[in-house]
Amino acid sequence: MKTDTVRPTDLASFPYLKDVLHPMDVAYIATYPPVECGIATFTQDLLTAIRKFTPFNAPRVLAMNYPGETRVYPDVVSFQIDKARVEDYDEAAKYINDSSISVLMVEHEYGIFGGDTGVHILRLMEQVKKPMIVTLHTVLAAPNPMQKEIVERMARLAKHLIVMIDMGRRILTEHYDVDPAKIVVIPHGVPNVRKRASEIAKKTVGLTGHTVVSTFGLINSGKGLEYAIEAMAGVVHKHPDAIYLILGETHPAVRKEQGEEYRNSLIQLVEKHGIGRNVRFNNKYLTLDELVTYLSATDIYVTPYLNKDQITSGTLAYAIGCGKAIISTPYLYAEEMLGEGRGILTPFRDSEAMSKALMKLLDDVPYRHKLETATYKFGRRTTWYNVAIEHLNLFHKLTTSDA
Repeated sequence: MKTDTVRPTDLASFPYLKDVLHPMDVAYIATYPPVECGIATFTQDLLTAIRKFTPFNAPRVLAMNYPGETRVYPDVVSFQIDKARVEDYDEAAKYINDSSISVLMVEHEYGIFGGDTGVHILRLMEQVKKPMIVTLHTVLAAPNPMQKEIVERMARLAKHLIVMIDMGRRILTEHYDVDPAKIVVIPHGVPNVRKRASEIAKKTVGLTGHTVVSTFGLINSGKGLEYAIEAMAGVVHKHPDAIYLILGETHPAVRKEQGEEYRNSLIQLVEKHGIGRNVRFNNKYLTLDELVTYLSATDIYVTPYLNKDQITSGTLAYAIGCGKAIISTPYLYAEEMLGEGRGILTPFRDSEAMSKALMKLLDDVPYRHKLETATYKFGRRTTWYNVAIEHLNLFHKLTTSDA
């Protein structure tokens, strides 16, 4: 996989980057690997991308843990917070204030913080005396009162709010009491992957001779995978070589409460339709290299998600970055990222429409390749290399009092 490098001409293109290359400590409050969740992966990828520009700086992560847990983390994690223990938020705030930390990044998702709707994060933010930036991984158009209050209070305490698509900015300005000047749009990063023929990657994963449809990510009932399975049942009679890969394990929080109930229901659905040869489950949390290999082997990527308000999707972002032809339900992130002819949107919970879209892409290979070209070109704008520069520019403004 191609890695990003800094070229001398890059610095002249970004007015703040020359000045930001000085010792500056950034801390991140988020989940972090080995925790298996999208926020953890995002934080690791962002931190890794930024360190390529600032190898002399030592980022710190304040890692969020489930109640009662203490984990073994890599050295970058300097503090652990039990999400349910309010004293930990107080201790974390003191740790930040007493340290050389220059900027605090809060990677916000309601579920990773403790208290009613994750309200404990406000307790920490109200005590921190360093500049703060909040990345909103969820922006709800119809929040309940507590959800709305949390976002508005974070907005007052933070210097900036980051959202990943323009729709996020629009929702914040229309539905929340938030200063529009604080809102910054920085896209979800994607790996800088050199595009290659899918047949090469298929050989690596033992799928030579198959047309590959895939979905990856932590599995839960909100993914709508049953509709994609039913859609596959409608195409395999004409395309018996087509295989649908469901890549990823059940979300740890779901598995803890419900076991493998949802995954088992999907397996039963596959058996019901008699398409066991055409649907395969890979029940593991994929490394980045494994993920990129599977995406490179994919001909059609599918996100049949059920939540209209979903404002980000790391899985869709990565599929775009790898230049895939994509079929998706029209949740907010997909609508914006796949607009202007970059993909096919099908209605929610409509397996027949998704089946027709699959058939179109399976039958019309030139059209499929056209979508691949469009997504790959679009994805170049959002590589982690570029996303890191946008974050560094923002850090510079805060640490030089230009915010």
